[in-house]
Amino acid sequence: MSALNAVAPAGLPGPSPDPAPAAVSETAPTAVAGTVAAAVELPLEGFRIGVTSHRRSQDLIEALERRGAEVLHAPALKIAPVQEDVNLIEDTRAIIAARPELCIATTAYGMRRWCEAADTFGIGEQLLEALGATRMFVRGPKARGAVRAAGLADVGISSDETTATLVDMLLAEGVRGKTVAVQLHGYTDVRQLERLRMSGATVLTVTPYRWVKPDGADRLPRLIEAACSGSLDVLTFTSAPAVDAMWSTAHEMGLYKQLVESLKTTVATAAVGPITAQPLIDAGLQPLVPDRYRLGALIRLVVEHLGLNHVRRLDTVSGHVELRGRALRIDGAAVELAPAPLLLLRALMGAGGAVLSRESLSELLELRGSVHALDMTVSRLRSALPDGRLVETVVKRGYRIRV
Repeated sequence: MSALNAVAPAGLPGPSPDPAPAAVSETAPTAVAGTVAAAVELPLEGFRIGVTSHRRSQDLIEALERRGAEVLHAPALKIAPVQEDVNLIEDTRAIIAARPELCIATTAYGMRRWCEAADTFGIGEQLLEALGATRMFVRGPKARGAVRAAGLADVGISSDETTATLVDMLLAEGVRGKTVAVQLHGYTDVRQLERLRMSGATVLTVTPYRWVKPDGADRLPRLIEAACSGSLDVLTFTSAPAVDAMWSTAHEMGLYKQLVESLKTTVATAAVGPITAQPLIDAGLQPLVPDRYRLGALIRLVVEHLGLNHVRRLDTVSGHVELRGRALRIDGAAVELAPAPLLLLRALMGAGGAVLSRESLSELLELRGSVHALDMTVSRLRSALPDGRLVETVVKRGYRIRV
């Protein structure tokens, strides 16, 4: 688990008794501009993002951290070593012996790993010879690149990078009486395989990477607990089996319903593509899915979503206030807040200067109507702010931000 460096609380000097108008007009825009510049450089500052991937996880983590995010990493699954994957070699030998007329390549990584595994077991040349005699269809540009890098050629590519579209193409040219080899990608689309079989094809499959439980079995439960408590802003997925593994672990912990409810209401989910998203959709969620099924596009979508929906800015009597997730800046200076005062400030900023009743704030903070506990939280918030007058008491009504 990685974390942002702690940001020391910074305070602004108190206002002078008789400030000069010229000084105010010159410094305020500069401070706000500094805040905007910092936000552009670190658009994920203040946000906590969960990463469930194993393969290429470091690429994703580093990209998120470069943008200022705090990352909680808990691989839900890892890929089994080639040397331990007996089924992969047996399936490869069966495909070589069958000499299929048609072949579907779904992923670049799977295609490369398949060829490397065959080489490891001394049957690499036989595999390339068998595939070279097939009509090869690829699911997307990356798979096409891997096929061509292996010295093979493809005859068709899916227009939307889905297996369903590839199967449509094969059915259009006819598969009855033919053998079709399908390179799977860790999540078997049973329906598409059945469509081929129902149309008269003999279907042979190979899974170049098989998922197994990762080391550090306590990491995924901790990530699930963080999601359930609302301590995450976004939970990312790059494979459908990882989603299934998380559901399974949540069931074992007795937290499945709580996890799904939190992902519906508090924590956003983001999936690299529609196949990865499907188990989330099946659970009633609406994950973020980029138009291009790539890590870079996924990261950009997460940045855009958080920037549009979870950044609050307000010009107040105490200066320009910006709240990005858990990061607070006032006129560009970082201010550190404990969780309860932060939650209180977020609610008050969301009201935009309108009064929030004591009852609603007590309910938000789960204080069970305790007036004293609410007053203590307000006091802690004011003490942490450079100017405690930012939070105003409205007698017999509640509290508000002074704008």
